Amino acid sequence: MRVAIFGTGRMGTAFAKRLIETGNSVTVWNRTSEKTSAASQAGAIVAEKIADAAKSDILILSLSGSSAVRQVVESILEVGNKGRLIIDTSTLLPDDSREFADMVIRAGSHFVDCPVGGTVVPALKGQLLGMAGGTIEDFERARPILEQLCRRVEHMGSVGSGSHMKLAVNLPLIIYWKTLSESLAMLKESGIPIEKAISVIADSSGGPAVLKNRAQVVIDTLNGTDQIGTVDIETLQKDLELALKQAKKSGISMSISEATRDAYTEAVASKLSAFDGSSLTRYLSGY
Repeated sequence: MRVAIFGTGRMGTAFAKRLIETGNSVTVWNRTSEKTSAASQAGAIVAEKIADAAKSDILILSLSGSSAVRQVVESILEVGNKGRLIIDTSTLLPDDSREFADMVIRAGSHFVDCPVGGTVVPALKGQLLGMAGGTIEDFERARPILEQLCRRVEHMGSVGSGSHMKLAVNLPLIIYWKTLSESLAMLKESGIPIEKAISVIADSSGGPAVLKNRAQVVIDTLNGTDQIGTVDIETLQKDLELALKQAKKSGISMSISEATRDAYTEAVASKLSAFDGSSLTRYLSGY
C-alpha cells in the first residue's frame, strides 16, 4: 500500500520504519527536510512538497499540535484528490479533531483520528495502543495500516473520541511523576538505596507499566543523570494543558491536575523540558 507520513519527528520516523518493514511504499514529508534523513535511510521516499506526498492512498499525520495539523490538512486538500483517507495520530483536543474532519469530509475525503499510546520502541515493533475515532467504514479502511503499528486498535466512536480517549490515557502518567516524587521524598531519610526502592515500587501494585519497563532510566535519573525523554517533560506539559482545557470546557474540576501543572511549569523553567518525566520526580523529590 502507498502510505505518506507527514511529520518525521521521533514517532513519525518510527511509523515510517515500521511500515516499510511490513511491506508498504512509504513517502515522508517534514517541514524541516533535514529531519527526514532517518526515514530516507530506512527506504522512505522524501517528498519536497506536501502535494507530492498527498498522492498516496493513506495519509498519516504525526504532528506537534493543532496549528501544524491545520496547515498540513489545508495543503493536502488544495491538491484536490478526493477519496483519500487521512489518519491523524497527533494529540489534539477533540473539538480540533472534529473541525479538521469536517474540512476533510466537505472536500470529499475521509478522516480518522487515532492518537496512539506508546513510544518509539513499541512503534518500531508494532506494539502501540491505537484509539480511533471516525465512522465504522473509515475505521475499517484504516484498520489494516493501524494494525501494522499497534498491538491493539480500538474504535472509540465518532470523530474526536480517539483524541478524547488519548487525553484520558495520558493524564494518570503525567500526574504519576509528581506522585512518585512524594513517595521518594518520604523515603529519602530511610537509608533505602534508590535502586532497591524503585525495584520494589515497580514490582508492586503502585508501579505502572512505564516504571516497570523503564526502571533503569528512572534510577539513572534519580542518581543524577537526566535522560533525554522518549516522551519528554515539554510534551507531558503540553498534553496536561490539553486535558485541563478539555476539563474546563466540560465543567469538570481537576484539582490534582491543576496542582501538577505548577510542578511542570517549575520543571520547564529549570531547563528540564527535553528530559524524561522521571526528571520531574528527581527535581521535586530533591534527589
